[in-house]
Amino acid sequence: MSIANYVGYEVEKEEDDNIDEAPPTDPLWEKQQKTTFTAWCNSHLRKVNENIDDIYMDFRDGTRLLKLLEVISNEKLPPPEKGRMKVHKISNVQRALDFVKTKKVNLIGIGAEEIVDGNKKMTLGMTWTIILRFAIQEITIEDLSAKEGLLLWCQRRTAGYKNVNVKN
Repeated sequence: MSIANYVGYEVEKEEDDNIDEAPPTDPLWEKQQKTTFTAWCNSHLRKVNENIDDIYMDFRDGTRLLKLLEVISNEKLPPPEKGRMKVHKISNVQRALDFVKTKKVNLIGIGAEEIVDGNKKMTLGMTWTIILRFAIQEITIEDLSAKEGLLLWCQRRTAGYKNVNVKN
């Protein structure tokens, strides 16, 4: 599955790129992403005695999403709104999305209301974008950017396979 399939992740296309733009529909793929992203979030949230069980449900009110962003950014964010109405949840998620945008991250097509409504694709896309910004971008391999380093790693790991030529 291509990284381009996550909503909110921009890929600069070259003329000869054949990036599959179709949304992920494979239930196994979705379950793997949900499990992986939940584990990543919990690895950070446990530092403040928090956790999530269902990434689609537990980010809907924005409180744990804001807490996650505080932990991974080492910055203090304003406290979430305490109300339980949808308007309070949207406000909390919007605060989180606005914070991510201040880190120069484009959240193309991801809105607070979709997260509050439990939209799976949007929630996975948002989470991947957060992981990319706060974890993967910090990785460097041999003075390469995270993207270049990941490409180099993939090329090295697949070098012995016939008919495998990782280019992007």
